[in-house]
Amino acid sequence: MTDKPDIEWDQLDYARFAQLASDDRLSMYEKIGFPDSYRKGYEELIVNDIAAKLPRLGQCGLTVLDIGPGCSAVPHMLIELCRRQQHRLFLVDSPQMLAQLPDPDFVVKRPGQFPECAGGLAELNGAVDVVICYSVFHYVFASGNPYAFADEILRLLAAGGQCLIGDIPNASKRYRFFASDAGIAFHKQFTRSDTLPPQRPDGPQPGVIDDSVLMGLVLRARAAGADAYLVPQPAELPMANRREDLLIRRP
Repeated sequence: MTDKPDIEWDQLDYARFAQLASDDRLSMYEKIGFPDSYRKGYEELIVNDIAAKLPRLGQCGLTVLDIGPGCSAVPHMLIELCRRQQHRLFLVDSPQMLAQLPDPDFVVKRPGQFPECAGGLAELNGAVDVVICYSVFHYVFASGNPYAFADEILRLLAAGGQCLIGDIPNASKRYRFFASDAGIAFHKQFTRSDTLPPQRPDGPQPGVIDDSVLMGLVLRARAAGADAYLVPQPAELPMANRREDLLIRRP
């Protein structure tokens, strides 16, 4: 059996994900940047949480956009949900990643990196009822302009539209957790040692998503005429103690 490639989990970007998508040595979770233990057995819970936070998915005949769906079970479940609800589903990702997903007639694949490929979505301006972007934003933040990313999503959202930018790492949330008794106990159990968790550094941390970044996105969405909120993940998800979701709704 061929050895799996070494994956630098903190060095992933659009181009590297495109490479991973076609590597049959990897599991479907590793192809989207996760060790198996962080996703296997959790995907139904993830989809249920997405549907709960985006109740318009339960309506019929809408236009849905998934930015960076990847190729695990989550996009397959979302495709089936859209089939049941008779939605038209647009998928934006690399050609290699999109090739891992089925091609029913209600699915439209648009290869490219968002928001750079937004010109190819011109017919959707102001017409998308639901936008899903899950476990993607931190890669945008590392290599692109997070505000341009959010601006393009807001431009696509229809009146009454809903968007979930989900599973965002938040360093501030992580440090708050590690400062608590529960966080200290978690760290000791995880490291199998009596060492204390890392403490919050003084001052801003360049290149790190924290409360200031996420609150800035909330304020930017609100300034654009939308309602925006930071919402927690279900406690059952393995990274709920350090990640949260951004929910945006157009009135």
